[in-house]
Amino acid sequence: MKAIPYGKQNITQEDIEVVVDVLKADFLTQGPRIAEFEENFATYIGSSYAVAVSNGTAALHLAAMALGIEPGDRIITTPITFAASANCVLYCGGEVYFADIDPETYTISLEAVEKLLKAHPKGYFKGIVPVDFTGYPVNLEELKKLANEYGMWILEDACHAPGGFFIDSKGQKQGCGNSNYADAAIFSFHPVKHIASGEGGMITTNSKEVYEKLLVLRTHGITRENLIKDFPNPELQGGWYYEMQELGYNYRITDFQAALGNSQLKRADEGLERRQEIAEKYYASFSENKGIKVQKRSKDAYNAHHLFVIEVSDRKGLYDHLRVKNIYAQIHYIPVHLMPFYKKFGWKEGDFPNAENYYKKCISLPMYPSLTNDEQDYVIETVKSFL
Repeated sequence: MKAIPYGKQNITQEDIEVVVDVLKADFLTQGPRIAEFEENFATYIGSSYAVAVSNGTAALHLAAMALGIEPGDRIITTPITFAASANCVLYCGGEVYFADIDPETYTISLEAVEKLLKAHPKGYFKGIVPVDFTGYPVNLEELKKLANEYGMWILEDACHAPGGFFIDSKGQKQGCGNSNYADAAIFSFHPVKHIASGEGGMITTNSKEVYEKLLVLRTHGITRENLIKDFPNPELQGGWYYEMQELGYNYRITDFQAALGNSQLKRADEGLERRQEIAEKYYASFSENKGIKVQKRSKDAYNAHHLFVIEVSDRKGLYDHLRVKNIYAQIHYIPVHLMPFYKKFGWKEGDFPNAENYYKKCISLPMYPSLTNDEQDYVIETVKSFL
């Protein structure tokens, strides 16, 4: 059996052709494909605005800036995520606090968040960054109640979850990233994600103020719009004129990345449907195996399944066994608070037992739309034979 990775991009001939068309056109960056991608992505997600940037980490950083993190502000996130979900707070001079995960969904525990909030005076925390881990949606309606009570904003990390949703108290589907209950959300277009553009990211929001701020921040803080009216010498303001109004960054995406992303977006629902088929087969195959724990399923949550995670007691043994069999499973993630860098802030083993227990047992099995039925059967058989 050829090598089977945990995740993999699917590039079609149509994808290649749209990128070649851009390479032959006049714009490689800051061209028309970016605005087209932003408009189509906002429509797909259900948000009012979308801003494309160079990667998911840049999206987190700019969104955090646009939401107003200032030095010393305290922000809550989950320890089971990629480090960027926490790092974006430090980029802005803020302080990171963690809340433990729900041991069944693997997403941030709202009970743990509430406990943390109650242990401090109102106003102590400025915001929270929940993560739709594996594609499982955090119930942002419930989280929003806490955020409103304690005066916090919400920045949803939906990198794993385009197409995922939860059912709110009114029976309405709330798509991950639609910003109906969050102030902004972010996505990644890394090759193993649902939509691949090589690198790339997107910020979605329903706030015009946040949107306009993002547009300036992604391009060095420079703008030709809303110019300062008290410029001392109007004769120096011609068609060339622009202003740097804030300290921004060069977080622009290229036109050919946007074209690739837009082409991939057309197949997003098809890919999502295939991920559900793969997940259903995994669930059915492992449901009666007492040596395997699977992520919780709920009628009120639609998991977009960027990942399919199982827990086993001998995780290292299974990991090594799969690699011998040419199956390259992965571990998501080492708890952020146990990274050497974050330990410098005083975080230590034992702080978040649910997250730490999960990490000792978790392993991500292959999950991507082009995974064949035969390949998945081979993965399932190999896991079962080890156990």
